[in-house]
Amino acid sequence: MEESAASDIPAMRLFVTDDDRQDEFRPDIPSPARVYNYILGGKDHYPADRVVAENTMAALPSARHAALENRGFLRRAVRHLAAEAGVRQFLDIGTGLPSYGQVHEIVQEIAPESRIVYVDNDPVVLAHGRDMLHGVDGTAIVRHDLRDPEGILADPALRRLLDLDRPVALLLVAVLHFIADDEDPYGLVRRLVKPLPAGSHLVISHATDDGDDEVETALKDNYKTSSSAHVRTHAQVEAFFAGLELIEPGVVWTPLWRPDEASSPLRETPGRSVCWAGVARKP
Repeated sequence: MEESAASDIPAMRLFVTDDDRQDEFRPDIPSPARVYNYILGGKDHYPADRVVAENTMAALPSARHAALENRGFLRRAVRHLAAEAGVRQFLDIGTGLPSYGQVHEIVQEIAPESRIVYVDNDPVVLAHGRDMLHGVDGTAIVRHDLRDPEGILADPALRRLLDLDRPVALLLVAVLHFIADDEDPYGLVRRLVKPLPAGSHLVISHATDDGDDEVETALKDNYKTSSSAHVRTHAQVEAFFAGLELIEPGVVWTPLWRPDEASSPLRETPGRSVCWAGVARKP
């Protein structure tokens, strides 16, 4: 199906809070995935989502460009891992609503034998994801929450596809800023990375207000009905990679991580991308 240019970019991945997690479809409760779908010109959203999206864009005019830059970073990172690092297994946690240019499309174009498992806890995301992946070899989407690393790694569908004795690229793109400090985000990352073998990679992008004082207010005010946003500093984001070998150029603004020749709306003002990003290898 042909999509608009805006819907070419999937939503920044968000998780609802413990109190708001939906076990069934609830259009009356704003869904972060649907909110970003609206921001990027998609069609999978409802009135409650549109209210949050409009408020977010009013408070943070660079919201759409930030999502575009985040997507560009993800594409460059997985392309590097598949083409240059030789990684053939990818675990994308918090995948959000699917659209053109998903991880499996990028890496399987480079290496058709690659295997990709998507993880999300939103029933709408799961439904769309299963439809997207129907008949696509080497892929699966499973329902889990980032707060349950052991459950994710033990999932039978995941274990059928991924060999955890071989390197895995763990993708946590625009999702960790929805884990509160008291939920131990650093511990969650360690619990996901520890069982993976040497040669595995960790890919992270994370919202920050280091470059824009309006970001924290915009996120907290506009997502408080459906999720909790927690911006972190450059040093705090870099700490997620403790014990790993950061790949050049380290933790930088999303448009500055190994930029390619594609046009970038925020290349000259990277702080407006509101996300730090990095890739690291497990020694």
